[in-house]
Amino acid sequence: MARPIVLGVAGDSGSGKTTLTRGLIRVMGDESVTRISADDYHRYERRERRAIGITPLHPDANHLDVLTQHLTHLRRGEPVLKPRYDHRDGSLGRPEYVRPGRFLVIEGLLNFHTERLRTAHDIRVFLAPPEDLRRAWKLKRDCTRRSYTTDEVLHELDLRERDAARYIRPQRAHADIVVAFGPSATADPSHLDAEVLLRDTLPHPDLSPLLGSDRNGPTLEQRERDLVLRIPGSIEPEHAAELEEAVWARMSFANHLRVHRLGEFTAGTDLHRSDSLALVQLLVLYQLVWARATSISGHRPEREQPPAITGADSALHV
Repeated sequence: MARPIVLGVAGDSGSGKTTLTRGLIRVMGDESVTRISADDYHRYERRERRAIGITPLHPDANHLDVLTQHLTHLRRGEPVLKPRYDHRDGSLGRPEYVRPGRFLVIEGLLNFHTERLRTAHDIRVFLAPPEDLRRAWKLKRDCTRRSYTTDEVLHELDLRERDAARYIRPQRAHADIVVAFGPSATADPSHLDAEVLLRDTLPHPDLSPLLGSDRNGPTLEQRERDLVLRIPGSIEPEHAAELEEAVWARMSFANHLRVHRLGEFTAGTDLHRSDSLALVQLLVLYQLVWARATSISGHRPEREQPPAITGADSALHV
């Protein structure tokens, strides 16, 4: 039986990790995915961190050794008794019994901090929005969902800056895909620009025939061995749909996943859809389904053709 495929999504607090992964999980199906927040491996409760004077961004404030051990077990298909952190009040709760799904989605601050953690992931994504945008996202989330006041969030942001620079941001160097969502000419959150660094540590779908040098449309730039895809928030829906079709065509064996739409997110209580978010999610989904296909078939097939998969695995169990 093929082992679970592990996706790691790292980035600073409020960078959009859950927004990115929530759409992927919806498409792949809750029954196929085990989602783990690395925040559950915090060593201290919120009140203890304040008393000690340590931030959750510091490696010493987290049980990274336990997280590494648990990922090793989950990759083998073995269940774990996972700790649990409650963001509503910053307390540590009762452990949770977790069985691995066909995919493991791990969100966290320090997923790629050590070599052992990095190698436990098949696909590594780092989110790096501009700091002013990330701070605005974190402020809104923490005040509405995590029982913080505005002053408390702003104070926390200042306290965390040193550890963010020392431990969080350097992890982007170890990611296969680095995503930087940014504000566009409009303030509409549905129309964020996106710059996506696609490193050659993974084979990516060839989108070059659909991209040009038009400043108003998506562009693709070669940067040494890597690629930089820029998606403007103002992309025409028809052009975005054309790009999405091109990626789906390169994983046609997973067309059954198209029952749910990518790119949807909530801002407050309002549901929105972003074409740039949908394209980023689709590029990550591409890597997930091909990694699963490769794991099942036992070899890396040509990316333009599906691998030889038969029997119950023909739908990739997604």
